[in-house]
Amino acid sequence: MAGLKEKYRKEIAPKLMELKGYKNVMEVPRLEKIVVGIGLGEAVTNAKALEGAERDLPIITGQKPIVTHAKKSIANFKLREGMPIGLKVTLRQQRMYDFIDKLISVVLPRLREFQGVPRNAFDGRGNYTLGLKEQTIFSEIEFEKVDKVRGLEITIVTTAKTDEEGRLLLELMGMPFSKD
Repeated sequence: MAGLKEKYRKEIAPKLMELKGYKNVMEVPRLEKIVVGIGLGEAVTNAKALEGAERDLPIITGQKPIVTHAKKSIANFKLREGMPIGLKVTLRQQRMYDFIDKLISVVLPRLREFQGVPRNAFDGRGNYTLGLKEQTIFSEIEFEKVDKVRGLEITIVTTAKTDEEGRLLLELMGMPFSKD
């Protein structure tokens, strides 16, 4: 089976050029990177929380995560500047295409009562952020080995200038947007 990268080059980019009237292939919006992150608020009180997420994220993405740290201290949350509060992975090139292909064709259809992803989660510059409630919808994760169900955030960064261009790019890639 040809990958999503190949499909983008052969089908999606020409279709976007035709629909939007781009003169040059370099104007066509494309995926730049995908950032997968897990926020771990409980890491403030539970040092073991990082370990579980650090075990799951590489299985999901195929890449070792980096630890994110608090930028500011917040007394109400017992949070001090520099404390580890999450993990993230930045996927580029082939890993990025493999991940989004798996997300669209395998992971999202596994969600119970799935009606499509929200259409309005764009940031105004063509980038899309999707939140998932649990990491266990990825088939690679063994449910018995999960210490705690954690949500994750997937940000798809594109070179699109507008949300409309970004939405069109993702729709052509097969992203199942909701009808409303």
